[in-house]
Amino acid sequence: MSCLQTIADYGLRSMGIGERLLPRTDFTLCQQFTLIGSGMIWNIYFGVLALFFGFIFANALALAKASRSPLTRKPAEWFIFVFRGSPLFIQFFLAYEALVLLPRNGIEVFGITAEVSWLSRAWAGALIVLFLNTAAYSAEIFYGALRSIPKGDLEAADAYGITGWNRFRRVEWPTMLRLGWPSYTNEAIFLFHATTLVFFSGFPAFRQEGDALYYASYFVDKTFNPFVPYPIVAFYFVLWTLALIGIFGVINRRLNRHLPSNERSRVKLRPQIIR
Repeated sequence: MSCLQTIADYGLRSMGIGERLLPRTDFTLCQQFTLIGSGMIWNIYFGVLALFFGFIFANALALAKASRSPLTRKPAEWFIFVFRGSPLFIQFFLAYEALVLLPRNGIEVFGITAEVSWLSRAWAGALIVLFLNTAAYSAEIFYGALRSIPKGDLEAADAYGITGWNRFRRVEWPTMLRLGWPSYTNEAIFLFHATTLVFFSGFPAFRQEGDALYYASYFVDKTFNPFVPYPIVAFYFVLWTLALIGIFGVINRRLNRHLPSNERSRVKLRPQIIR
């Protein structure tokens, strides 16, 4: 079988397209690259959606934590503390154990039965955990950036009569993003790396259409050689890390376009060894 035929057969297997049976013997390098790359589709799915919704929720949490009202501030503080204070793997485990306890027949709300069994699937349950986890870490980053906004910027806004929502939209929020973006870039990179933990969580893969680590582990079990599949996984993640740095770097330059070149913050990779 040629490499092009292998790509055609297994390139989209993780999405249920192509051959359903995995190779059994005579594993080629092309098969391993193709199937592990196919599994990366799920890692990208988890990372992109969790990052998108987490960014929105993190902004709300940062504002809530900066609020003067205890009714708004305390829930945000405890949410951030719980998700930053507990290991991500434990969050996966507890979420799965909680979601499988939901009634299989659904929950009745106002006479309408809502289906909930899908929450225990990896594509939904694991995504929720990643979304909440990255929202907590990102919220702390944005909260610190919000507190670091120079007072001169706020005084200038007041002098121009910019108050309330307009001041937040035109002064506070852009400055908060500009100050917190380099750190947020590293959080985004860590989030994509953390998607590999979905394989070790209790959330089942749909019809054995798993992520990159699922296929890598399959080849390791069959060949008893971890020095080919796992480096392939690392290779794919390095590529996506470079892509993230490039994308977030473009956004960072856009946020800092009004500053002199010597005052612009730069996006730097600072790997987090321990979460």
